[in-house]
Amino acid sequence: MSSCIHEKCVLVLNRQWQAISIISPAEAFGHMCTENADALKIEGNESMAPVSLSEWLKLEVRPHDRPVGTARGAIRAPTVIILREFAQVPLYKPKFSLKNLWVRDKGRCQYTGKLLKPSEASIDHVIPRSRGGATSWENCVLSEKALNSKKGARTPAEAGLKLIRPPYEPRPVPVTITLKNLLGIKDWDYFLVNRAA
Repeated sequence: MSSCIHEKCVLVLNRQWQAISIISPAEAFGHMCTENADALKIEGNESMAPVSLSEWLKLEVRPHDRPVGTARGAIRAPTVIILREFAQVPLYKPKFSLKNLWVRDKGRCQYTGKLLKPSEASIDHVIPRSRGGATSWENCVLSEKALNSKKGARTPAEAGLKLIRPPYEPRPVPVTITLKNLLGIKDWDYFLVNRAA
């Protein structure tokens, strides 16, 4: 199986071995060349150990590896690297969008509680924009399109609607819990809370 040098398929751990990002083999080799990181040599369930770039280049490419073509031949692309100095876990602060509003409101209309299909959902401004309402976490909720259209430029009270809960800005969370193993890379399972999406 071959791998593109720019495909996001390398999990980055901080020096405490906590997952903090997903990068490409090109970026991973850049970190290894500058001695900012080591690759994690993982041998099934038996062992895992950090290795430097010079040691990594000597490893054979196994049938299940994602090789990268180089002038010196195919080399194994690491699946996990460990930063040598960086110890923090960055926080993820979701940007305001319909997708993230969907996540915050768990896909439910905030007036009826109905579980919506993506095609049925829209952003409702609690205080309508025409009356100075902002497009913000604190003024927007997920609403069924038909209900939102009926509400129009009225407040919920004027439209005879009641919010299930007031809108709020989601708290930042450690980036580690947002990382997903979309590629099904087995080596990541040791480090990710959300093993697959």
